[in-house]
Amino acid sequence: MDRISQLSDTLLLRILSELPTAEVVETMVLSKRWLPLWKSVPHIDFDDDIYEDIDTGRFSRFVDRSLILHKAPIETLHFELTKTSTVDDIGVWIEMAVQRHVRDLSIYIDCTSSTTPVTVPRSLYTGCGMLVTLKLKSVTLTDASTLPTFSTLKYLFLLFVKYPGEEFVRRLLFSCGVLEHLDVELCFDDNVTIFTVKVPSLKSATLRKSKDRYIDDEDGFVLDAPSLELLDVYNSTAGFCTIESAMPNIVKANVVVNHGPSEILSAITSVKRLYLCLSYAKDAYPVGSVFPRLVCLTICTSEIECFNLLMCLLRDSPSLKSLKLQLFCIRDQGQRSCWNEPSSVPACLLSSLETFEWVNYEGTEEEKEVVAFILRSGRCLKKVNISSETTDSDKKLEML
Repeated sequence: MDRISQLSDTLLLRILSELPTAEVVETMVLSKRWLPLWKSVPHIDFDDDIYEDIDTGRFSRFVDRSLILHKAPIETLHFELTKTSTVDDIGVWIEMAVQRHVRDLSIYIDCTSSTTPVTVPRSLYTGCGMLVTLKLKSVTLTDASTLPTFSTLKYLFLLFVKYPGEEFVRRLLFSCGVLEHLDVELCFDDNVTIFTVKVPSLKSATLRKSKDRYIDDEDGFVLDAPSLELLDVYNSTAGFCTIESAMPNIVKANVVVNHGPSEILSAITSVKRLYLCLSYAKDAYPVGSVFPRLVCLTICTSEIECFNLLMCLLRDSPSLKSLKLQLFCIRDQGQRSCWNEPSSVPACLLSSLETFEWVNYEGTEEEKEVVAFILRSGRCLKKVNISSETTDSDKKLEML
C-alpha cells in the first residue's frame, strides 16, 4: 500500500517543496493521485547544471512548459543558469514571474561559462510589485523612464550586477521604501563609480568590491542608513566608504578596509560587536571617540601602529568583555612595532574584560610586553588563550 499517497495535499506539497523541480515534475507519472500535485508546489527551482546532457532548447522548453502548466501561485522562483540558458529565455521567464506575482525571485548566472550578457527586462521593476526578496547575480539591468516599484521589497542582493549608471542605482534603492537587508558586490565595468545607499529603513548592509575591480581614489560607497543594525564593509583594495549619518542602533559591524577607517568607526560608536581588519592603523578613528556599548572586539592587522591602536581601543571601550587579536604580528623584520605602555590602566581591564585570545602569537619583545600588561592589569580575566603557528618545539617552549 502506498502510504505516502494517503497523506494530505498540504503535507505532500510541503515534501515536494524540498525537492529539485525536475524531480517534482517527475512525480506526475506515479499515479493519478500525484498527477496534479506538482502544479501546486509554491517553490520552484531551476538549475540547468543538472541537465548537462541536454541542449539549450530542451531545457528552455522544460522551463516554459513547467511555468505554463503550473496553476497555483508561485511564492519562490529560483534560477541558477549556465551555458544552457539564453538571453531571450530570461526575459520570457521573468515576464511569467511578474504575471504569477512571485514574492521571492532569484536569478543567478554563471558568468564564467558564457561571455554573453544577460539583460533583465524592464518588467522586473515595473511589474513585480509584490516582491519581498530579489537576488540578482551577473546580470545587466536596463534603464527605465519610470521609477521602479518595489514597495514591498525587504531583501535585495546585487552581486556582480551591471547598471545603467549611478543615477539609476539611487532611483532603484529610493523605490525600496521598506528595504531591510542589502547585499552588494561591485564588479569590474559596472558603470558605477560611487554606489550611493540612502535607505532610511535599512537594518543590514553588506558592501563589497570584487578583486578584479579597477580602483582609484574616486571609487567607493556612500551610506546613509540611520536605522542600520548590522554593517559589513569589505574594501581591502582601495577606494572609500563614506557614512553620512550616525547609526545609533548598530549592534554588529565587520570592517575590512585598506585605509581611511576613521569615518566608518566614528559613525558606529554605538556598536556592540566589532571585527576590525586594517592595513592602516594610525589615526584609525578620531581622538575623543568612545565605544560605550562595545563588549566584543576582534582586531586583525599587521601595521606598525597596531599596539598603540589596541591601547586606544581598550581605553575607549569601558565595557569590553571579550578581546581577540587575530594574525596580530609585524611581518617586516626591518621595523619594530610601536609600543608605549599607557600611563593609566584602561577601565575595561579593571572592571569588565573576561576573555582574552591571541592568535598567531610570535613572542617578539613587544608582544611579550603587551601580553604581560594585559595579564597583569586584567583583574576580571577568566579565560586566556594564546596560540602560535610555529612548529618549532624549542621556540614554543621559549614563548611559554
